[in-house]
Amino acid sequence: MNVIFWIILIALILDFVIGFVSTILNLRSLKSTPPPGLEDVYETEKYSKSQEYTRVQSLFGLIVSSFKIVILLTFWFIGGFNYIDQAVRLMEWNEIGNGIAFIGIFAMLSMIFNIPLDLYATFVIEDKFGFNKTTYLTFVLDTLKSIFLSVIIGAPFLIGILYFFEYTGSLSWLYAWIFVTVISFVISIIGPIWIMPIFNKFTPLESGELRNAIIEYAKTVNFTYGNIYVIDGSKRSAHSNAFFTGFGKTKRIALFDTLIQQLSADEIVSVIAHEVGHNKKRHIGSGMALGILHTGILLFLFSLVMEKQFLFEAFFMENTSIYASLVFFGLLFTPVELVISLVIQFISRRNEYQADQWAVETTADKQSLISGLKKLAANNLANLSPHPLFVTLNYSHPPLFNRIRSINSLLR
Repeated sequence: MNVIFWIILIALILDFVIGFVSTILNLRSLKSTPPPGLEDVYETEKYSKSQEYTRVQSLFGLIVSSFKIVILLTFWFIGGFNYIDQAVRLMEWNEIGNGIAFIGIFAMLSMIFNIPLDLYATFVIEDKFGFNKTTYLTFVLDTLKSIFLSVIIGAPFLIGILYFFEYTGSLSWLYAWIFVTVISFVISIIGPIWIMPIFNKFTPLESGELRNAIIEYAKTVNFTYGNIYVIDGSKRSAHSNAFFTGFGKTKRIALFDTLIQQLSADEIVSVIAHEVGHNKKRHIGSGMALGILHTGILLFLFSLVMEKQFLFEAFFMENTSIYASLVFFGLLFTPVELVISLVIQFISRRNEYQADQWAVETTADKQSLISGLKKLAANNLANLSPHPLFVTLNYSHPPLFNRIRSINSLLR
């Protein structure tokens, strides 16, 4: 057991403890009454239901995270990584073939582990609180579709990464970085056209008050897009959302049908204005740039430690390999990723405030945005009083109270 063993072990346990403690603090921060200014979000009975929803989800998350850390550490300590590696090597394939098999086995084990958890979350928890609309047939088909996409997209992607690190020398990380960037860009273009419709039906929003209001708003801010679509989100869940996806001619405004059912036309326009704000403030582009930079740094750091003997000794491995290095590097990088995730979440929350400001300034209607956000919170049983630490670690959007306070400070 070398120093790297202890670094990884402590990092994994620390990551688990931080998540566990933040969840407990979040549960303890639940209030019997809504925060001041949010009394009109819920009726009394529904507010209690939202608190129970947070409790049930949190406790389930604690059980799952505890189970996962125990399984991982047990598998590690009994030499499970080496056992699978030796079994793969019996096939006598080349290193890329071994890598596909090695990582594929872990992907399969992860899927087998997660399916019962997803079933419970969907058909017990979500069903209990009135969100689940998924049938067992839809669940099975979604799982099969995900496996299919993982094979036809994930496998070639992994082959490319392994190829560059196996055969292109000291600049392998740079070639891999270019490869990952190109693939990511291509997927972002074809995703709205070919990938997303595999799971959901995209129907052009019919002519009427809502479509006309969105078109008129888009004209006032000179926002171009391909079309406005309605997603059959109610096929799976009562949760609601709206987003933009794609680039250029593939860019589309997407509205969940549940959102259309729950919000007024003015409120939906405010939500759309918020999403346009992300585009106009270049949040999407800057986010992609940060993601690309993040990937490049990871690949460079990976090139420094791959196939290092100390890394393989930490996992009781008999042989070194690039494919196993990928798995171990992910665990070694846990503490750094925790810090990076905090920065990314902070930037995301800041961007949400800026998008809210854009929406208010371009619609001159902060009340519609506020009422829309309140309805979304109520319909999704959002926790109105999350603990600050939990927000820092997990929230990509500011809590409702903070967003409304920020919005109310505008256009005085």
